[in-house]
Amino acid sequence: MRDRAAATLSTIVVDDEQLACEELSFLLKDFPEIEIIATGSNGLQAVQMIQQLEPELVFLDVNMPGLDGMGVVRRLREDGAVLPHFIFVTAYDQHAVEAFRLEALDYLLKPVDKGRLAESVERAARFVQEKRSPDTLPGAPAPAPAPRTKLAVRSNNRHFIVDANDVIYATIDNGLITLVTTQLEGHSNYRTIEDLQANLDRDQFWRVHRSYLVNINRIKEVVPWFKSSYQLRMDDKKHTEIPVSRVQTRRLRELFKL
Repeated sequence: MRDRAAATLSTIVVDDEQLACEELSFLLKDFPEIEIIATGSNGLQAVQMIQQLEPELVFLDVNMPGLDGMGVVRRLREDGAVLPHFIFVTAYDQHAVEAFRLEALDYLLKPVDKGRLAESVERAARFVQEKRSPDTLPGAPAPAPAPRTKLAVRSNNRHFIVDANDVIYATIDNGLITLVTTQLEGHSNYRTIEDLQANLDRDQFWRVHRSYLVNINRIKEVVPWFKSSYQLRMDDKKHTEIPVSRVQTRRLRELFKL
């Protein structure tokens, strides 16, 4: 999983009841340890997102039509997928034994109590941190994991999974990150441009401006601007022009031998 300054946990929330999913997601926003990268509404969707996004933590509803929460874990095991930590969420307690037999990290009853949720988050943070650096001595930095190759893009109330290489640029406005890709435009669940960049290949994704992150392989043209500054014309359908901050001008010149 990806290295984050505050050891945040990449998290997916899955519940077939939209209100329950939104309520849990809302509660989790108060925990800086949690970074919700996607939400889902059924078991098959959960399997796909887990395989593609490789989250560290999944809050998973037990009772869902089609493939239920327990079935999600079994399917992932059958497919040989790398399993995240699971916290099952349900209105019924009769599934607790089966949940822990499947090595669930915790089991929460609806309606979710915030104090009880805090215990689960604390436990998850401890387990994931140990998993991230099992051979690291106390106080030593953990080795940086490989960057993400897939990202979730939220568009028209749907979550699309795109290749990181297909991201042309990202921009942030009023705390909302917009991702422009070769196929679509939508929003990201990352909170900041810094956090998004930390999960991507830094050699490929360049913070050219405080509000913009660009894929250097998708720069179409370097446009001279006033007072020795530049703009980048990107390879999207609109040929968007993105300003290069003065502090990044030197790297631009070095990168393209200007």
